[in-house]
Amino acid sequence: MCRETSWKLVVLREEVKKDEEENSSNNEKIEPEFKGRVSLLEPDVSKKNCSIIINDLRESDSGSYQLRVNVLNQKPTVTVPPLIEGHQTTLTCTAPGLCSGSVPEITWTWRKPGENDSHIPGNITVFSTETLTAVTQRHSSTLTFNTSTEHHSTEVTCKVNFNGSKTITETVTLNVTYVKNLNISGPTTVKPGDTLNLTCSVDSFPASSMTWTKSGCNESLNKNNESEPLTQGGQAFLIIHNMTADHSGQYICTAKHQIQTLTKHTHVTVTSPPKILNGSGCVNQSQVLTCVCISQGVPLPTITWPLLNIKYSVFTTGSQHTVNSSLTVPLTTSSRTTIECVSSNKHGETKENLTIRNDLKQKDAGYYTFTSLFIKCQQYIIKILIVTLLSGAIICFARERYRNKQMSSGNLTEKMEMVTTQAVPLVDAGHEEEDDGTQYEEAAEAATQSTPDGHIET
Repeated sequence: MCRETSWKLVVLREEVKKDEEENSSNNEKIEPEFKGRVSLLEPDVSKKNCSIIINDLRESDSGSYQLRVNVLNQKPTVTVPPLIEGHQTTLTCTAPGLCSGSVPEITWTWRKPGENDSHIPGNITVFSTETLTAVTQRHSSTLTFNTSTEHHSTEVTCKVNFNGSKTITETVTLNVTYVKNLNISGPTTVKPGDTLNLTCSVDSFPASSMTWTKSGCNESLNKNNESEPLTQGGQAFLIIHNMTADHSGQYICTAKHQIQTLTKHTHVTVTSPPKILNGSGCVNQSQVLTCVCISQGVPLPTITWPLLNIKYSVFTTGSQHTVNSSLTVPLTTSSRTTIECVSSNKHGETKENLTIRNDLKQKDAGYYTFTSLFIKCQQYIIKILIVTLLSGAIICFARERYRNKQMSSGNLTEKMEMVTTQAVPLVDAGHEEEDDGTQYEEAAEAATQSTPDGHIET
């Protein structure tokens, strides 16, 4: 029996003419006395039958015959299972040939692109021999290691050496399945009319499926007419021309891979200088001047009220892009007919003189009245809280003093009645409190009384 289909008989054989023409470089000289009389019993050597037939036997044919086989260009077989990052894997190298004989030596080497051969760190190699029949064996070696991205696109070589004379090799390229490092690059703050150009990249093998979406919208921007996303080489490009304030928001890049799905968010801001909106103005009502200034911009502007030499209060609220500032000031005899509102952010500043009006339309008057009432309610509530806290503190203090004197005088009933009846009442919720500080003085005076012995009780 011979080892493999590629092994050929080279001694004591009769080659057909076609084989001689095709494999003349591999044939040895056939002795003349055997020409035409020696042939293979089975011409198809892939059937692994190397028996010969000698026709017209002669006396000179007596003697010993030797069969020699030669391995021609056959390489070891390297089996590589699917490789996944972080998983242990085992490669198998099988030496060619099935005949019995000396055991070959099998070694493994590993090479990064542009580097020399080296051994895979942390590897385990195991040599094994499998007996197939009484005269045939299969020799193999396994290489076990933990797979990482470091092994991707590297080469592993199996070397098989027979009796130290002939060495055959087989080299395979490793492809490791992995995905990591999803990144978004590009400026996320743009001006109106500019072009947004973001790049989302992911390091993975095989290539990931990548899409862009905007938060709150499930539709992929890969199909949006106003954008031009492209995907190539592990990158997805999001390009939006003529950016407006509506394009501001959160954008999401998603990379779908056979191992897992990765997402990354980025917030896009379309900047704009501030502008003062319609609806801003001033109204004179009941000797109180109320002004409202509404401004819009990105980032959110700040509003100031310059050139006012009198004391005033300001109430400001803001949303994502709009700020609303309300000013309340007592009306004076000043001849001022306008109030200046200044709105600014880092991209610019705008000013507007708001005209003071006495004859507002109903819808405008209602707005200013509501703003004025809101501010007054805030002031009223604060006054109530201050008076209540002060009254409570004074009452507690008076009670403590009373207890101390009761221990010495024993007249508990009379003094408890005095402190209780003189407690300061809460402000009447049905009347607006004037901001002149009289309630605080009355509360303090009510809690200060003379004792029967002529001493002042506080």
